Amino acid sequence: MASTPQTEHTTQTERTQTWDAARYAANGRFVANLAGEVLSMLDAKAGEHILDLGCGDGALTERIAASGAEVTGCDADASMLAAAKLRGLTTVQADMRLLPFHGEFDAVFSNAALHWVTDQTSVIRGIHRALKPGGRFVAEMGGLGNIASLRTALSAVLRRFHLDAEAIGGSFYPSEADYRALLEANGFRVVTMALVPRPTLVKAGMEEWLRTFRSGVLARLPELDREPVIAEVTDLLRPMLCDGSGQWWADYVRLRFHVERD
Repeated sequence: MASTPQTEHTTQTERTQTWDAARYAANGRFVANLAGEVLSMLDAKAGEHILDLGCGDGALTERIAASGAEVTGCDADASMLAAAKLRGLTTVQADMRLLPFHGEFDAVFSNAALHWVTDQTSVIRGIHRALKPGGRFVAEMGGLGNIASLRTALSAVLRRFHLDAEAIGGSFYPSEADYRALLEANGFRVVTMALVPRPTLVKAGMEEWLRTFRSGVLARLPELDREPVIAEVTDLLRPMLCDGSGQWWADYVRLRFHVERD
């Protein structure tokens, strides 16, 4: 697609997770590939102004733009945005708690990004500000019970290093009721919302999943301990998440919703 202007806005971020765009492309592409349902819910139209919040490397931003909508990809990670720029996308670097938009968008879209921030009130208020009156917010994020086995195994192994994997990971996986209440308290009307169990094939294997999606937690370990910890966590998970053919499945649970601004 043709190159479009790019805007940059940098703010301090609340992040423990770190990203490597090349590793993510190799091991995490399933995240975008499995976004068909939430993309259908967005139902982007030509000429609409849409914000893709937590756009990563722009794989879904590009698909939304193919509808003819004018799409801005927003992410805090410079590595991911550099990859998005290679797709010729309009991008803004910003902390999703401090969004610099005011009444600019017909829709805000987000896939597998919201759960990386614990201060959800600031995020939701910023999305409300970014939308035009009556605008829609369509998203999918980790929900209650998401990757429970993975998190439990990692927490158990890191405890002997005096590290709290949950606190370091800084993720937020709400129930449907809790997130509905949070959205309604901040000016949104819920159209549809569902908690969806979604066991997910991890073709790259569990060790690469850990290196890709828990890099910020693993970085707290001494370098010599990281690979042994990855191996130990993988061994703990094998009876629960590895099938008879040797394929790994992550125990994902997604919260998927369409809400509208008042």
